[in-house]
Amino acid sequence: MKRVTILGATGSVGSSTLDLIERTPERFEVVALTANSDVDKLAAAAIRTKAKVAVVADPACLEALRERLAGTGTEARAGAEAVCDAARLGVDWTMASIVGTAGLKPVMAALEAGGIVALANKEALVSAGEVMMAAAQAHGTTLLPVDSEHNAVFQCLDRTAPKGVSRIILTASGGPFRRTSIEDMRAITPKQAVAHPNWSMGAKISVDSATMMNKGLELIEAYHLFPVRADQLDVIVHAQSVIHSMVEYVDGSVLAQLGSPDMRTPIAFALAWPERMETPCERLDLAKIARLDFEAPDYTRFPALQLARDALTAGGARPAILNAANEVAVAAFLAGRVAFLEIAAIVADTLSRYDPAAPDSLDAVLAVDAEARVRAVERVKDCVV
Repeated sequence: MKRVTILGATGSVGSSTLDLIERTPERFEVVALTANSDVDKLAAAAIRTKAKVAVVADPACLEALRERLAGTGTEARAGAEAVCDAARLGVDWTMASIVGTAGLKPVMAALEAGGIVALANKEALVSAGEVMMAAAQAHGTTLLPVDSEHNAVFQCLDRTAPKGVSRIILTASGGPFRRTSIEDMRAITPKQAVAHPNWSMGAKISVDSATMMNKGLELIEAYHLFPVRADQLDVIVHAQSVIHSMVEYVDGSVLAQLGSPDMRTPIAFALAWPERMETPCERLDLAKIARLDFEAPDYTRFPALQLARDALTAGGARPAILNAANEVAVAAFLAGRVAFLEIAAIVADTLSRYDPAAPDSLDAVLAVDAEARVRAVERVKDCVV
């Protein structure tokens, strides 16, 4: 049996991972599950899977968690350090799906514990890519990408001959506003922005998809995951979300990974790797789909994508600043404090006013992140909705 831990067990990725595990319980032993504050969902999952440990990041929720788990044999713990302790348990396979910068320390703890880490936390490599990859190498940890785009690249990439790779092409759905004029974007509401046409995701990631910042973050992530230069990374808009990404080789061959837009497919690939496992995902009917459409991304309509490209090219602390400012701006938008178009503007302003030295440790990354957030919050205060 494969011993597993799920960091972020109550989110969309964590829930999909549990769905797969519970379909073949004889193959997996759930050691630890963590969540931020959703006690009911966490406790229910821990009871169903007979998890050894359940951890809630918010200490105020500990007593409620203990009550829900009383007599079940699952130990209840709480606090940010307890989440990191869960990541250090030395299991065979860890799903790292805590959203945002809150996931950085747990991801680092999991990498230092060894084994296989399935990474669904974009911020880990966006903000601290060099630090994280160095830790994985130092501890002999296998890092498997779970994002559908990077997972597709992983499946198509010949890692034995990296010099044969010409380009990595990440596909983007274009989000719900790829045909919306800039003028109409001014009035977009949070409800509209979180209604993704293809994928079921959390609010923050859905907004990132709507601004195309999500694809920019994925470019930075891909740079750290795969042996390519920044100028070998491209984006193409593919609204149907059938092709999840492509790898172009120097001989002109292009390999693509196709599948229905269901996160359980890339999760299953990582969960069973180096083998494969069955999933309940809908099978592709290419005759029914009939056609696949592509278009170049519009960097004018979606300036967040250009901001991310520029941050990747500049390197150093720029990606961490980009990510921190974007988290602040998206949270402000979801709270109704700033307009949709202000998200990219806040990120651009923060990048223009803050340019520290490149961080060389996780603590240094977190310090850059904290200062960038302070400056982004200042910019949010200037916005009028």
